[in-house]
Amino acid sequence: MVRQVTEFETADDLVIYPESDGLPMAENTVQFRWIVTIKENLEILFAANPDVFVAGDLFWYPIQGNIDIRYAPDTMVVFGRPKGDRGSYIQSREANIPPQVVFEILSPGNTKKEMKKKLEFYDKYGVEEYYLYDPKKNNLTGWSRSNNSLEQITNINGWTSPSLKIKFVLTPTTLEIYRLDGRKFLTPVELEQERQLAQQIAEAERRNAEAERQRAERLAAKLRLLGEDPDLI
Repeated sequence: MVRQVTEFETADDLVIYPESDGLPMAENTVQFRWIVTIKENLEILFAANPDVFVAGDLFWYPIQGNIDIRYAPDTMVVFGRPKGDRGSYIQSREANIPPQVVFEILSPGNTKKEMKKKLEFYDKYGVEEYYLYDPKKNNLTGWSRSNNSLEQITNINGWTSPSLKIKFVLTPTTLEIYRLDGRKFLTPVELEQERQLAQQIAEAERRNAEAERQRAERLAAKLRLLGEDPDLI
């Protein structure tokens, strides 16, 4: 039996968009760590903006009703869409706004043909910036939209993303990503270590302040015993 579209539905509401292809998110721990680091730091960067959606390994369906045209970027950022959980990013249900920025982390299983198809897909469906990092070779490639197409960025080392306002720095051994305030993208473990250190510093400062307060109280008490007014000294 075919269910009819009701007054408040569209034909697209009846389409079932698959949320998984059964493949793993990453092929190895290095790739996974980079995906998580970039995705989580972007979440932190835009935490205060309710209209920036960040996701990792989420299917993006750019064409209404077509479940065969899709890709799941390792990380994607969409400006103009609210935060929240999604099973997939169905563009026709998202005010037809495509992801503006996508990241891919290269793994040994990725072929040149596959990556060429991804670039063509992102170019065709409106991505503004595309970054591809190969952690094994420590190689970063980027594309930025110009004249209605993605053009390769010639000087990627030191490049600042126009949309994200983050800076990419290639050192001899790895990629470093910096926010405008100079803070570097850190792994979740490094972020926790940083939080613990800040907590320890704050606690040490609290103890020092308390010790200073007690010292001042003892001194004031001695002055009173000598008949002096500590407030006048």
